[in-house]
Amino acid sequence: MPCLFVHSSLSGKTPLYFYGRNARTAPYICPIQRVSTMGYNDGDHPATINITGLGHRFVDLAVLDDINLRIPAGTTLALLGPSGCGKSTLLRLLAGLLQPSHGQIYFGDRLIASSHLCVPPEQRNIGMVFQDYALWPHMSVAQNVDFPLQMRRVARAERHTRVAAVLERVGLSDFASRRPAELSGGQQQRVALARAIVAEPGILLFDEPLSNLDRDLRDSLCRDMARLLAQLHTTAIYVTHDRAEAGIVAQHIAYMAKGRIVELTTP
Repeated sequence: MPCLFVHSSLSGKTPLYFYGRNARTAPYICPIQRVSTMGYNDGDHPATINITGLGHRFVDLAVLDDINLRIPAGTTLALLGPSGCGKSTLLRLLAGLLQPSHGQIYFGDRLIASSHLCVPPEQRNIGMVFQDYALWPHMSVAQNVDFPLQMRRVARAERHTRVAAVLERVGLSDFASRRPAELSGGQQQRVALARAIVAEPGILLFDEPLSNLDRDLRDSLCRDMARLLAQLHTTAIYVTHDRAEAGIVAQHIAYMAKGRIVELTTP
């Protein structure tokens, strides 16, 4: 069951709110100096992502080393590679759930992460779609989708309009009042996608979003997501093990192995 965890910074003074399935995920969050529900850049244009010399270590284990990438605004990059190659770690660094050991991450001209800086997730103008959906079970579909807008303190009338529009876009207008338990796996992932895009983020991050679905449903939803990303013109990074999935969704593919990018190509 998705829960809201409170994790303190290393100083023990600043709480950070984090969504996950168990408390073991909470310690991965980088220490930050301030957490606020303000600071969103709502309505920003898609951002170019620049990553230079990025690395990350867990104690003495180097899990990422010398990552250098430039992802043009409005395009999708797929991160492809075996388990343990560093894909999810790189995504967590981009999301602000980890802090780099060295190197830098820029969104547009803005430095958002380095060994000395970690801009908190809620101030990065990102949307994220998880493998396990991470929906609130006690909320309806509409309430789940509305949640990011409430956190941004969007006016009620505008929230209603935007939720209705995004549910229509993902084909769930008739399911707005249902709870997640009343939906299929594919429908739940559409809710998660709607929640990620309703606030119109400049960057979308996908962490193996289709891996829990059967092959036929995965192929269908993958093509729907590719069409939606093309319509949104949002910069996106898509983590997957599936080469075919990467080829459908992304304009660029980065192959990873042992914490490094070993090849950059196009589908």
